[in-house]
Amino acid sequence: MPRWLWITLLLAVLALFWAASGGDPPRPAVGASGQLDCPTLPAPERLGTPLQVNLGDAPVFEVAGHQLQPLAAFALEARVLRREDYRFDRGAAISPTDLALGWNRMADPAVYQQLDISQRGRWYHYRWGAQGPPIPLPEIIRSSANMHLVPADAAVAAALDRVRPGQAVRLRGWLVEVHDREGWRWRSSLSREDSGDGACELIYVCELSSY
Repeated sequence: MPRWLWITLLLAVLALFWAASGGDPPRPAVGASGQLDCPTLPAPERLGTPLQVNLGDAPVFEVAGHQLQPLAAFALEARVLRREDYRFDRGAAISPTDLALGWNRMADPAVYQQLDISQRGRWYHYRWGAQGPPIPLPEIIRSSANMHLVPADAAVAAALDRVRPGQAVRLRGWLVEVHDREGWRWRSSLSREDSGDGACELIYVCELSSY
């Protein structure tokens, strides 16, 4: 059985364990600092498949004049394939940076350096040469993603500023849906299997480090 399938089964078992233990998945809560606390999750596998536990109804939380609704607890350790900073688009006020991240075989420089990787318009793009993709395309899709990051505080924002392509990052937070009073809406993907419009993760990041 492929390694990624074992990891997927493990995550499914973990979610079932939480449900069986009283239907008590990680719950968003505002801490003493006024910020949304980090979810309680096991440490993610080193450069492995992200951890995610979906939520039911969760309270709306306000950040910079926007309402955030947590959708899932989320944690990962992944390779930074590329970064792109945004200042002028609609999402920049809440998410100033996108990271294109890779895990499993997409964290291996021998693999991802065979791709021409770019970011623009909040999308992550990759191309390959005449030799074809270094790994099967479905594996590229489920082992990498463009992630819109919402720093929880100044410390997370400063840590994000230091992140460079080629490094690995560890982060914990919440996949969220963002909306404002004018009806603008931005929703995170909840799947690692999708691609194209709507496939990016939108993460309220409460812990971030790089190495």
